[in-house]
Amino acid sequence: MTLLTHPAVRRVARPLLAAWCLAAAAGCGDAVDRLLTATTPSRLGETSFLVPQNAPLIVNSAVADFECAFGSYVVASGLASGELTDASQTAARWNYDRRDVQTNDALYATSACTALGVYTPISTARYTADQALERLNAWSDAEVPNRQRLRATAALYAGYSYLLLAEGFCTAAVNLGPELQTANMLDSAEARFSTALGLVTAADSSVRYAALVGRARARIGKGDRTGAATDAAAVPVGFVLNASADNNSARRNNRVFEQNNASTSGVTVAAAYRALTVAGAADPRVRVTNANRLSGDQVNPLFQQNKYASLTAPIPIASGVEAQLILAEAQGGAQGVATLNALRARSGVGLPALTAAEAAAFTATLFEERRRELFLQGNRYFDVRRGNLTLDPANGTQYPKGGSYQNQRCWPLPAVERAANPNLGG
Repeated sequence: MTLLTHPAVRRVARPLLAAWCLAAAAGCGDAVDRLLTATTPSRLGETSFLVPQNAPLIVNSAVADFECAFGSYVVASGLASGELTDASQTAARWNYDRRDVQTNDALYATSACTALGVYTPISTARYTADQALERLNAWSDAEVPNRQRLRATAALYAGYSYLLLAEGFCTAAVNLGPELQTANMLDSAEARFSTALGLVTAADSSVRYAALVGRARARIGKGDRTGAATDAAAVPVGFVLNASADNNSARRNNRVFEQNNASTSGVTVAAAYRALTVAGAADPRVRVTNANRLSGDQVNPLFQQNKYASLTAPIPIASGVEAQLILAEAQGGAQGVATLNALRARSGVGLPALTAAEAAAFTATLFEERRRELFLQGNRYFDVRRGNLTLDPANGTQYPKGGSYQNQRCWPLPAVERAANPNLGG
């Protein structure tokens, strides 16, 4: 199997070529097939790579695909949810910020994770993790040392890939299958987290806790409060699973720092996050600095986040703090208030308990606590949708670079996916 006939490559290449054909007004279905079956003898064939001795590399590659996709998702969804404001001169990015992404926009649909693409990078991460799990299931313990943990890890990252598709997109498709709704994708995420939990040993707490957080997140997203509470309560508050980062390549950079704090300054922290306080004092969970200069677009003032200190800073994928927030949401009432107060009082935060008014307006308070605790971790966009939260800036407000802010709360299925998928009319 050549590189161009690799399923993951075909999945990305076919929509791109189809879009090119449409743009050229040429009937070139046969040409697409010829290009996708071209012989490339210098390339490593899939069958040569997907062998038992490469199992750790296969899983590590799936993890790396997810980490790059996740970093891009954190920034893109931060723009869409009002955590960040675009401060670049690149018009293709403004639709994220304006909440006006169109199905034929190439940036969100087919761009790489280094360029703030989301659909293709997340779909690739999903594919490679699912493929790793499928191969590991077919191999034996004798062929692959530490096979159970590798299987659990592959299932874990497949689960988080499905979560991002569910939370960020209105619908999606997998392996040229039918159009999936949010609930379908949350079901798939939950199933993979359950698979991971069935494989992991008691000693491997990192994968186990991360799978519990992920499954709790999928369950609360579906409205399963009982199941979410059971999972979330089992995770210690100090747990964290990070997406690692380094400065050896652009794919490995902390995307938030690269976009906001590095010289490019393509985004600035949105006004709603620049001066958050609790009882009159600065909120330590949302630390933002005024750089006292303009951003890259020479229009927006540059406000920089201090959560991630460098290009090599890790970004949390799952944490005990998130688990406690899910638990509080599932509990509600006095129990939920007590859980939130315990989070506020923890070491390193030390905030006062909720006021009586905040406790009385529990749902609004919960989402406000999530907004602050999970700042720039990729959670806010789905919260805006599932909580039907007020958008900021409001729908219809004039966008400074042209057009107006819209009411978009999830990204649509890209046109290239629909055009290339026979189950979606392609």
